[in-house]
Amino acid sequence: MNPSASGWIKKLLQEIAQNRSFLKKKEETFYSDLRDSGFIYGSNLSIVSQALKSNDFTEEELCKANLCLTFLYAHKTFNSKLPFIDSVIGFYTSINELKTSFFQELLGGKKSSEQLEKIFHKRIQIDDNILTKNFNYFIINALLFVDVLAYQEFLKNESISNDYIKSLEAAIESISLDVLKSKTTINQYDESLIKLFESSLRYQNNTHITYKDAIKILKTPQEKQYILDLACMATWSDQIIDKNEQQFLIKLGKDLHISPTRVNQSIKSVNQFYTIHKDNIALLSSKNIVKSFYDNSSKMVTKLISRNSKRLYQELKDSKELMVLISQSTIRDLNKDEQKKVQEQLLDIFKSIPSLAIFLLPGGALLLPLVVKFIPKLLPSAFDDNRIEE
Repeated sequence: MNPSASGWIKKLLQEIAQNRSFLKKKEETFYSDLRDSGFIYGSNLSIVSQALKSNDFTEEELCKANLCLTFLYAHKTFNSKLPFIDSVIGFYTSINELKTSFFQELLGGKKSSEQLEKIFHKRIQIDDNILTKNFNYFIINALLFVDVLAYQEFLKNESISNDYIKSLEAAIESISLDVLKSKTTINQYDESLIKLFESSLRYQNNTHITYKDAIKILKTPQEKQYILDLACMATWSDQIIDKNEQQFLIKLGKDLHISPTRVNQSIKSVNQFYTIHKDNIALLSSKNIVKSFYDNSSKMVTKLISRNSKRLYQELKDSKELMVLISQSTIRDLNKDEQKKVQEQLLDIFKSIPSLAIFLLPGGALLLPLVVKFIPKLLPSAFDDNRIEE
């Protein structure tokens, strides 16, 4: 089976027909297998429950296979009357109708395994995009289990509520960010990681909820365990769980009514996973991820700015207030109101330049400081008093 070639889902289903033992596992055991494979942490290093032979699978292929196997396990557990492929596509179609998905172009026409392959391919963020691969694998792919939880809800009720995914992601955001902020010392990379995490969620306009409200949202044992594991993963961003973070995890477990034994097991699991596989994955290090994100983004922004320099320069000349603010940014830090004005006016300009549309996407605003940084190079030398000719 080759998850990178067309027809892989049909082949997977054929191979699973010969080995269905993982479908008989208890829910708690299967979840532990998912965690051990790296699926819960967003870093897939093996096939869950050894359900398939995967000697030469890439991480992307492992992720696709594990996502499919997890949906298949849920489909079997809830005894869905619909065929597996029709059921999963029906689920993603329901999400699309609620305007929570980016699969609109994939959901028309007859349901088929090829259509589901395209959905999975799109969902795990294989393609290069605004958030870059390094960041996607840790955050967006670590949120794939949200799809599974929502699919289980879909199977139970034969529909998906308007606010189930939204509420679950709001709870994840609230608790995970509280973990990141619980560090004894928060540096600039930690702050950037917080912003990047916020931008990776499906709902970009979520109203931030309190920790207390987040706890109330989580109902099922699996939702609670998943949130706890994400929190443990977040504490490992600097490869150490300090005293404050450990106290937060203990409190979280207590508030979720998870036994201390299970909390310790979650902490042990994340420590063991990243320690054993430290040579095979780039650890969830806020410094490494954020630095990589901005390094890669700088190259992309430089290319876009250079390609559109003439058009962009003309647009800037027509926006006097923006010119003044950018000029000021070269000699002092702008306040929040000024930064907001720069952001709004830049986005207005980007609407008129199709090739800069990437900045209008969710998370695109994170790149605007880079744009401001490179713009002075386009303008006359008198524009920047501190400019040094190279």
